Amino acid sequence: MRRSTAGPVGVASLVLMTMTLLGSVGGGAISSTASAASESHAVRIAIPGPAGMRASAGDQSWDSRNWSGYAIPSGDFTSVSGSWTVPTVNPPNRRRDRQFSSTWVGIDGYNVGDDNLIQAGTEQDWLGGAASYQAWWEILPAYETPLTLAIHPGDVMDVTITQGSPDWTITVADASTGQSDSVREPYSGPQSSAEWIQEAPTVGNRIATLANDGTVDFTNLTVNGANPDLTIAESGVMAKKGGRVILSTPSQPSTAGNAFAVAFGSVPPSPP
Repeated sequence: MRRSTAGPVGVASLVLMTMTLLGSVGGGAISSTASAASESHAVRIAIPGPAGMRASAGDQSWDSRNWSGYAIPSGDFTSVSGSWTVPTVNPPNRRRDRQFSSTWVGIDGYNVGDDNLIQAGTEQDWLGGAASYQAWWEILPAYETPLTLAIHPGDVMDVTITQGSPDWTITVADASTGQSDSVREPYSGPQSSAEWIQEAPTVGNRIATLANDGTVDFTNLTVNGANPDLTIAESGVMAKKGGRVILSTPSQPSTAGNAFAVAFGSVPPSPP
């Protein structure tokens, strides 16, 4: 498959949504403090040019206020998949602070003006003095839908999104526990980009403080049923203050082009 590796695009529209966060805290039921939070997953919010300071790898082609990872910016995409191990959220300096992160695969939402996005993944948050973990799927502009999977740090997740006729199939599986959940939903976005993303989600109507969840390895990546053959030019960093402060940084792709890592902070990790 041939596709463009064009550079950064303009500011995408921020989709503001609210939902009730459901899930498990430390393997148990979520606390009332945690469930009071509202969390959603937005399209890419670009940092206006000129491009800000980037991670030391220096080869990423885009900056974002809410995404880091890899995105193939053009093509005709009918499926996307990936695997990762649910990371452990590290407590913030002030344990009562609220911090958030999401790990997902999706189609659409990268390009300027594209407010469409079909996606599924996990979230790893710090709420009410404890860690919270949840699996979910979402099709903008509808709200996030939490899944009933009881996930835990260290669980290996497999996520697949596939176009059907007429509905798409979204499958989230926990390979560590043998649980899985699958839904079929209509989707009519342009199918013009494919993504594997670590996100600072939107809480209420603001980009949340990113939780320190260490390094996440994205592996077994496919697009349209084939190896995406990723290049570093398809990667981007998450930053704030006009790109001067790097929050999350991807690695170079693996030698095979179907895996990479994302690390909290400005230092690029080694690829898986």
